[in-house]
Amino acid sequence: MVKEFELSNNEKEFILKGIKEGLRLDNRDKNEFRAIGIIFGPEYGRSEVILGNTRVLAKVSCEVIRPYPDRPNEGMITLSTELSPMAFPNIEPGRPSEEEVLVSRILEKAIKRSRAIDTEGLCIVANEKVWSIRVDIHFLDHDGNIIDAACIAAISALAHFRRPDVTVIGEEVTIHPIEQRNPVPLSVLHMPICITFAFFEDGKYVVVDPTLQEEQIRQGDMTMTLNVHKELCTLSKAGGIPLEMETIIDCSRIATSKATWITEQIHSALEAEAKKLKF
Repeated sequence: MVKEFELSNNEKEFILKGIKEGLRLDNRDKNEFRAIGIIFGPEYGRSEVILGNTRVLAKVSCEVIRPYPDRPNEGMITLSTELSPMAFPNIEPGRPSEEEVLVSRILEKAIKRSRAIDTEGLCIVANEKVWSIRVDIHFLDHDGNIIDAACIAAISALAHFRRPDVTVIGEEVTIHPIEQRNPVPLSVLHMPICITFAFFEDGKYVVVDPTLQEEQIRQGDMTMTLNVHKELCTLSKAGGIPLEMETIIDCSRIATSKATWITEQIHSALEAEAKKLKF
């Protein structure tokens, strides 16, 4: 478990000097992600992502509810984040911190507003019954870049999730237990992947997937959300130093290749799990 701590001036200077010379404390290149581990199960829709020493758990659940009046043929997707005091010792339990609000907003834009899940496919009976899908995201260990780890965990869990099958005869709706009939996967239209950059020395130096120590000395950051189709779903930059257009374009090129690489990692993990469970 990684605890947040205040770096000394000497430590800050040492880390920054290394970044200027193209050296990072964990021996990564400036455009290199840490190793990603994705663990599924034991139930459908549970995904734990390990990004270096950062760990995030996502769990998907569902229930049948009435649809919104203005969207009678669409189901719902809800995202909920929980920052554990074990991973974030400075937070106040029961009160959302600025970091939690920021993470929630970015994930909401990345997954919900980009329409990653086919919500019309969640309709059971128009105006009457739809599936409500809920994604609970728990931050277990924080060693930097929790946004990217949370996004990978959430989209992996959604792709792994299976809802109960449903039979509709007239006005009668029967929800079949998983033990009686094979559950149904969600329709994932695309996989939005968050890629976060940290900036130093007025944007002169940029690193991808910053660690907690690098986050503590950065002057600004930016999160791009892309998919394998090279579509920019969202771009989030909450304050920090202004960036040149050239820097943003360079970051978009890096983010495109990283999003493709991470998507391949997710598909590989899903395929390995499918073989194990014989989906």
